[in-house]
Amino acid sequence: MKDMVTAAALTFDDVIEAHDRIRPHIHRTPVLTSTYLNELTGADLFFKCENFQKAGAFKVRGASNAVFGLSDDQAAKGVATHSSGNHALSLSYAAGRRGIPCHVVMPKTAPQAKKDAVRGYGGIITECEPSTTSREAVFADVHAETGADFVHPYNDPRVITGQATCSRELMDQVDGLDAVIAPIGGGGMISGCCLTLSNIAPDVDIYAAEPEQADDAYRSFKAGHIIADDAPVTIADGLKVPLKDNTWHFVSNHVTDILTASEQEIIDAMKLTWARMKIVMEPSCAVPLATILKNPEVFRGRRVGVVITGGNVDLAKLPWMGA
Repeated sequence: MKDMVTAAALTFDDVIEAHDRIRPHIHRTPVLTSTYLNELTGADLFFKCENFQKAGAFKVRGASNAVFGLSDDQAAKGVATHSSGNHALSLSYAAGRRGIPCHVVMPKTAPQAKKDAVRGYGGIITECEPSTTSREAVFADVHAETGADFVHPYNDPRVITGQATCSRELMDQVDGLDAVIAPIGGGGMISGCCLTLSNIAPDVDIYAAEPEQADDAYRSFKAGHIIADDAPVTIADGLKVPLKDNTWHFVSNHVTDILTASEQEIIDAMKLTWARMKIVMEPSCAVPLATILKNPEVFRGRRVGVVITGGNVDLAKLPWMGA
C-alpha cells in the first residue's frame, strides 16, 4: 500500500492490495450460524469467527499488512506498539514471520494468556500501568530507544486497511446482509468494516457494540467529537482504549449507531455463545450479541453479520467462575 497520512485517503483498492499481501499469513475464517440464537433474537445471525484466526484474533490482519508492507530498510529496526493484548501478540506473530524484532508495551494487568502468547511469538514486553496515559508515556521511551516502526494498534491506516479484509471476506461468504455489527474500542475493526462496506455495500447498516463501563465511543458518537476515557474498568479488556482521529473519521461518517451492554449482559452473552456454539471467545467478542439481545427490535427479521473478534482467553479466570 502506498504511503498515506490519514485514513480519509484510503480506497477499496488499498483493501484489495492488503488482502493480496497478507493472504499467505492469515486464515480465511469460517462463518457459523446457530438456529437457537436465531430463534432467540428473531434475526438471522452470521458469526464471522476471527477467534479461529492466526494468533487467535482479527488483529493479525492489520499487523501483517503493516509488517509485510515495510521496506527491508524499515524492517531492519523492527516494529513497536502498545497494546492490551491481541494487537501485541498479532504484531509479534507477523514480525516473527518476517524475522524482525517486535517491541511491545503492555499494561501489567493484561491477561497472562496474552502476555504468554506475545513472548511465545518472540515479542519483547515492557509493562506499564493500566491507563492510556501510562501506556503512551512508556511507549515513547521504548520507541525512542529502539527506533522501530510504530504500528499503532488501531489508528494506523495500514492496520485499518488490513482489518477491512475481514468484512470483505464476510461479504463474499454471506449474501444479502442487512447489517454488520462488531465490537468497538479504539475502532480499528469498525473502521475496516466502514472502509469495505461503504465501497461495496453502502446499503448495509454498520453497528458498533461497546461496554457501558467503557462507553466513550458511544458518548463521542452522540456528542459529535471524540471523548476519551483514560482508564475505564470493564471485563471486555480489548475495548478499553479511546477513538483516535483516523478511526473517528470512519465512525463519524459511516456508523449507523453504537449500542452498549452492561457487564452482566456481556458475561451472559459470552456464556450463551460458549454453551450454544461450542466456541471459545473473549468477553470483548460477546458485546455485539449482548447488544442484539438487548435491542431485538433493531435486528429482528434482518440478516446480520456478527464479527467475533478473538479467542485469547485466560481459561483460569473465566468471568462466570465464582459468580
